Order: sequence, then structure tokens, then C-alpha cells
Amino acid sequence: MPLRFDADATIARLQDQIVNAVRDLGRRGAVVALSGGIDSSVSAALCVRALGPERVFGLLLPEVANAPEATSDGRLVADTLGIEAQVVEITGALEALGCYAGQEEAIRRVVPEFRATWPHKLVRSAPTGGIVVISLEMVDDEGATRTVRLPADVYRHYISSQNMKQRVRKLLEYTWAERLGYAVIGTPNLLEYDQGFFVKSGDGLADIKPIAGLYKSQVFALATTLGLPDRIATRAPTTDTFTLPQSQEEYFFGHPYERMDLLLWGRDQEMPAEEMSALAGISPELVEAAYAEIDRRRATARYLHAGAIVLEAAASPSGLAGSAT
Repeated sequence: MPLRFDADATIARLQDQIVNAVRDLGRRGAVVALSGGIDSSVSAALCVRALGPERVFGLLLPEVANAPEATSDGRLVADTLGIEAQVVEITGALEALGCYAGQEEAIRRVVPEFRATWPHKLVRSAPTGGIVVISLEMVDDEGATRTVRLPADVYRHYISSQNMKQRVRKLLEYTWAERLGYAVIGTPNLLEYDQGFFVKSGDGLADIKPIAGLYKSQVFALATTLGLPDRIATRAPTTDTFTLPQSQEEYFFGHPYERMDLLLWGRDQEMPAEEMSALAGISPELVEAAYAEIDRRRATARYLHAGAIVLEAAASPSGLAGSAT
């Protein structure tokens, strides 16, 4: 079960592994982008335990769509851990790159009257086993909520612009890491890492990923042991990338993280749907649907995890090696 683990022993083991990884990479410390969320906060706290606060550097990288408390919570984490932190506002860079314009252009393909002042988010269909449908939910100037299904090509148009946010952040993380001689810390938990809830060459890019072997429930459990503030240790997970409040459940997973942890664990243990049903609190049919979706996401995530394919040069024709033409 995900929560049947020794928090103190896990922290000690990860501390040692962080020290060894930083040393093996020839780095002097660690850069962590702080969002104020549980994953980045626990990752930073583990690095401080391993390396000391003087060798951990925090980056706060807000943009216009972020909730205001994201930056204040990130500062709270940095202050609690005693690490140096820098705030770099990235809205201007994203505007210059066409991030917001690209999103609006995609939305206007299905909602021509859409205005930039309308808060919006993407939501997925219920996890019933059918094809996952992505819809745009927006609030117009009259305060009315409107929802429209996105065709696949419009979704790709939108998300390709949206993903600039994670890639610009990673650019800055590596810029500071080079300046300091530090390693970049990735912050996905096991659920996100396994299921591909990250952007390739964005938040999926890192030198060390300390919590990629921990279920989300375990990350929350470590927060208290590591002495993080209650506000951080109890903060609900969000995507914090749309202009309407957005949970990870309604955007990607389809279930709350506590249930997703159980379902992922059950799938790996080959637990029958009837047994998992009692643990997860859903019908066996919905468990089977969740298992199938876990498998589909894993297949999709193979591309996200894949490194570059390095091709071998073709061998020279026999007898022609070194010959002049």
C-alpha cells in the first residue's frame, strides 16, 4: 500500500542518493524551481537535508495565469528552509514568444468571439472507460460559464503554446544552474512520472528527480516529517497554469490523487478489480476502466520519457573505404 512506508528511512535514503548524484554529476549544489506546491517543496527540503541550505538555490518563476499565493507560498518554503531564492517574472518572455497569442488563436478556432479577458481552463471527460474528451471551460464577460469540446487539432494547437510556460521555466533553471555550477532538480512524483503528466523538455527535463519513486500520498506524508509549514503540507494539488482554478483530477487523471495512487499501485500488483473496488471506493467496472487508462497513458508516456534516437552512420560499401572518386 502506498502509505505503508517508513518516512524517516525514506528521507535518509534519498539524502544519500542526492549527495551521490550531485557528486557524480560534478556539480556543487542544486537548483529547485519553487511553485509553492507539495512536490517542489518536498524536493527542496530533501536537497537541503542532503546538501545544506547554502548549496540549494530556489527559483520562483511566476506568470500572469498563476494564482498569487503560488509566489508567496514559494517564498514561505524558501524562508522556512533558509535557502536563497530569486523571483523571475516570465510573463513578458511568454508574451514575446507568442504563448498567450497562440492559446487565444487556438480557442478562437472554436469560439470566434473569445476574448482574452475570459478566464478559462481545459477539462477532461469522466473516466468511464470511453475515449477521453478534452473541453474548454470559460467564463464570459457576463459571468456565464461556457463549455465547448476541443477537436484534437485545436487541442494540439492550444497545448503547444501552453507548454512554452514549462519550457521557459526550464531554460531559466538551467541558466542559473550553469551560473552556480549546480544540478537541476526535477519535481515529478511517481504518479506524474509514470503517467506522463509533464512536458517534454519542460518540467520533464532535469538532472536529478528525487521523488519520482514516491507516490503523491507519500510526498504529502514526507512534508510533515521534513518540517514544512502546514499551509504547504495541506495545499491541494493544482495545475496552476490556466486562468481558472484547475485541479489535476479534472484536467488529467480523472480521479483524486489518493485514489490514483491506489489504482496505480493496484495495477502494478495485478490486484483484481473486485478487490481494488473496496479500497478505492468505486465500482469494479470503473477500476477496470482506470487500469486501462493507466496502461494507455503509460504507452503515450514512452515518447515523453524517450531520449534522442542516435542513428548509426551507414557502413561504407565493401572495398570503397578511403578510395578517391
